[in-house]
Amino acid sequence: MRAETEKTMKVQGRRPGCRSVVLVAFLLLTTVGLAPAPAGEAASPEAESEAARVKEILNKVDRLWRGSTSVGQMEMEVVTAHWSRTLRMKVYTEGMERSLVRITYPAKEEGVATLKVDNNIWNYLPKIKRVTKVPASMMLGSWMGSHFTNDDVVKDSQYVRDYDTKITFEGERGGQGILELTLYPKPEAPVVWGKIVSIIRAEDYIPVKMIYFDEDGEQVRVMSFGEIKEMGGRTLPTVLMMRPLDKPEEYTRVTYLEITFDVDLKPDLFSLRSLQKTR
Repeated sequence: MRAETEKTMKVQGRRPGCRSVVLVAFLLLTTVGLAPAPAGEAASPEAESEAARVKEILNKVDRLWRGSTSVGQMEMEVVTAHWSRTLRMKVYTEGMERSLVRITYPAKEEGVATLKVDNNIWNYLPKIKRVTKVPASMMLGSWMGSHFTNDDVVKDSQYVRDYDTKITFEGERGGQGILELTLYPKPEAPVVWGKIVSIIRAEDYIPVKMIYFDEDGEQVRVMSFGEIKEMGGRTLPTVLMMRPLDKPEEYTRVTYLEITFDVDLKPDLFSLRSLQKTR
């Protein structure tokens, strides 16, 4: 059974030209989508016009991150009320469906890894040489001890299915021209958030902030993007900060140290066998 699972997980010969992953945040921003009109119900001209505009905006944002694959080095600092830790990781991605994150520092956690294939996540602990699949009951649990959840990691490719997107503000705010896109959950969609607001710079479509709301309309957490500079031949934010609003003293900061796009990767990189390698 394990051999069969591993076989189905391996990357096939083709590499789709889809969005590269710059951690979870970029996926959340670039995979938002539009719901088609219900069968037999024609969309109004106004709705069609807005849908076309949103699609145009998302395509422009998408081009910032487009690449068939990526390889990056990142540092993740997690600060809570009682402890803090800093990890360094190497991240491999192929499209939105496959990613492998392997800790390289500190030495006591070197080799700990997470593999994502489609909507499945496996973790590997080298000290006990054990692979575990994250069960559905743990999807809201912390990812690698951070303020990101396992659900954040697997939900990226489902935002088109679960949310409708609308332009809710366009203009100047805080002395900067911005576009605000709001994601509203579709009826009966199995989602955690009441809505998500994505704010991007109007001049170059670089993300600024994402705000997550609960079902009562209260803000729950905020992810901000900073330190915009050229990396991997592209201009992009290299620092992501996630803050839970009920614990303002806590945060997770992710800093990209380097990233390269459109890299040739080994065909079996995203497999359980590869997950268990320490480097």
